[in-house]
Formats: sequence, C-alpha cells, structure tokens
Amino acid sequence: MLIDHCGRSITYLRISITDRCNLRCVYCMPPDGVAWQPHENILRFEEIVEFVRVAAGQGIRQVRLTGGEPLVRPGVVDLVQMLSEISGIDDLSLTTNGLLLEKLAHPLKKAGLKRVNVSLDTLKPEKYLRICRGGSLDAVLRGLSAAEDTGFEPIKINMVVMRGVNDDELVDFARLTLENPWHVRFIELMPIENQQDWGKGFPQPSNAFISTSEIKEIIHADGLTPVEDLTGYGPARTFQLPGAMATIGFISPIGQHFCSECNRLRLTADGNLRLCLLNDFEIPVRDAMRAGRSILDILEEAMQLKPEGHSLAKKMSAHNRKMAQIGG
Repeated sequence: MLIDHCGRSITYLRISITDRCNLRCVYCMPPDGVAWQPHENILRFEEIVEFVRVAAGQGIRQVRLTGGEPLVRPGVVDLVQMLSEISGIDDLSLTTNGLLLEKLAHPLKKAGLKRVNVSLDTLKPEKYLRICRGGSLDAVLRGLSAAEDTGFEPIKINMVVMRGVNDDELVDFARLTLENPWHVRFIELMPIENQQDWGKGFPQPSNAFISTSEIKEIIHADGLTPVEDLTGYGPARTFQLPGAMATIGFISPIGQHFCSECNRLRLTADGNLRLCLLNDFEIPVRDAMRAGRSILDILEEAMQLKPEGHSLAKKMSAHNRKMAQIGG
C-alpha cells in the first residue's frame, strides 16, 4: 500500500493525458490559450500504462483521465482499453467538457470506462459561449444524454461556481437532479493562475469566489438531506433533494479543505507527478522513466514528499501551471 508520511492511504491517481483543449474557459486559461507541449514531451500511452500497472500493484485503485480535454487526444479509446485490463484498478473514470461525448460515449463504455464527469458551468447558451469562449451547450447536453443511454452510472456534472457569473443558476442546477440521473457537484473556484482579468462583463477574479457554505444556503430552501456518496472516491459532501433521482455534492478545497483526507496523486500530461493540486512541487516522471529509473522509487519519493496540505491560508497558491495543464 502507498502510505504517505502523514499516514494517508493513497489510492487515487488522476492522469492528464493531454494539455490541449477545445475550449478556453475564463477561469482555466487565457483567451489565446497556453503554449502546447511538443508531442515528444507528452507521455506515451505505453508509459502511462506502465506507470499505472506499477501503481496498481502498490494500492492505486481508482484512475481518472483528465486533460486539457482528454477526448481530443487521438486513441483515447485505446488507452481506456489498455488501462481497463490492469489488475487492481477497480474504477476507471474520465472528466470531459462533453463536446465530443456524444460520439465517443459508446466506444468508451465498450472499452471499459466506468464513469464520466462532465464539466458544465451554465445552462444558458449565450452565457455558455461567454464562459467557455466557444463550444456548444447543445452538444454538451447531447453528450450527457448519450452517456446516460450508453449506461454510464453515475454521471456527474461539475459546476465551478463564480459570483456574478453563474451563481444565479444554482437552484436550476440543483433541480436537474429531480428529473435526471445526473449528480451535480458544486465546486469552489480555485486560485490557480486564473487571477488575471477575465474580460468585459466578468467580475474581477478575486471577487468571484463563493464558498460552498453560501452555495448550500442558497439552495437549502428546497430541502437537503445528507446522503453517502455513491462512489465514495471523491471529496464531495453529498446531499439529496426530496424525491430526487440523483444527488448534490459540495467540493470545498478552500472553504472547508479536505487535505487531511487526501488520497490522490496527479500525473501531468508532460510527465510530472504533482503531489497536491494547489502546490507547485512536482516529481519528474517522464524523464526518469526514459532514463530507466524505477517507478517504485518515484512512488516512494512521492510518499515522503506529499505535503500535509495546501498553503492558501498563507496567501501561497499554485502559479506554475494553468488549471488546464494540471487536469483538476
């Protein structure tokens, strides 16, 4: 088992398989995007599979594929197939913006993907275009329907809540769970290289944060009952509206951080092991593997160096990567 120096059992690995994305969401990257890594810097599928194979032998049980947008990487279905065949991986999931999900839902499910999370911050088409700087809300909704029809369960919607941007839609999102098997997760805005001006019509990023406590108060009028998360893998505090088909979760890395319960590592697309989302320290993996270093040694080093928690209370935040370059 992977046990870090704080006594936490590490069972969850998030893997960014590309730094590229087909959207330019205001809180995730600048309007002109970020400089993409050259192809040779990105981990090859065989390297990802070998890393996961070794990590699974040491107790990693859940793997989530992220990006960028993971569905833009050619061959993603093949990668899912390879990962699904690794002994010890109990849960293989993927986070996507949903734009390509309508086409890929069925092949991904057939390849062995268990679950999908869809990032969606508004239900209003014009606002969607403003926040995402492109894309199509209708395409995302078709992707959600395709995921449901294909048999993915549970399907989760991740909404990053921003004051003055989409906080007027909190009740609408919560009520999605009444008539759809879509589990909604409200996520606090995280200060990861997104504090520059978002453009005309948006608040200053420093004023956009809204805590999950306040979010919960806004939608509590409809009545919320605590329930256990269906998967048990994530940090959400989970509730349900009366008579709802699905649940509502609150993820609060800032307001009520869950560092003491952190069970995860993150592997970036360019091959670095990031030990905390909100801490810039990383262990090189790609170059180490290509030089013949043992993956077990890398994991052991990670257990010794994983920080006890983030340092946002000390006004120290991650700044060496945009969120799209980490994978969330």
